[in-house]
Amino acid sequence: MTGKNQQNYNKNYIEYVSSFDPPTKHFKNCLHAFGVGGLICVIGQFIRTMLSLTLGLQGDELAGSTSVILIFLGCLLTGLGVYDRIGKNAGAGSIVPITGFANSVCSPAVEFKTEGYIYGMAAKMFVVAGPIIVFGVSAGVGVGILYWLLSL
Repeated sequence: MTGKNQQNYNKNYIEYVSSFDPPTKHFKNCLHAFGVGGLICVIGQFIRTMLSLTLGLQGDELAGSTSVILIFLGCLLTGLGVYDRIGKNAGAGSIVPITGFANSVCSPAVEFKTEGYIYGMAAKMFVVAGPIIVFGVSAGVGVGILYWLLSL
C-alpha cells in the first residue's frame, strides 16, 4: 500500500469507528461530577454541623468523627452496590471526596471475597488506594505510640 492509500485507509477506518461511538457530552459530564462531588461535600458539612451541635465536638475530634462517618458511609454504600451506580453517573465527582477513597479500598475487597479472606479479600483490598490509606493510618498509629512512650 502506498502512503496516499494508507492515509485514505486510515481516514476511512477512523470515520467508520467514529460512527459507532456516541459523541461525548463533556459539559454534561463535568456538571454531573461537580454536582455529585458537591453534594457529597454538603452531606459531610451537614454531618459536621450536626456533630458540633448535638455532641458539642470541636477541633480534631469533630474533623476525625466526620471523616470516620463519611468513610463508613462510603464503605457501606460500596458493599450495597450503590456507590458504583453513583460513580457511573457522576464520574470523577464520586472519586475525589473521602468517600471515593473508601470506595477504592472496599471495592476490591468485595470483588475478591470469593477467593477467601486472606488471599482474596485481605490481599486484594490494598490494590488501588489501600497502600496510601494504610500507610497513613499506620504512620498515625506509630506516631501516637511513639508520642505515648515518650510522654511516660
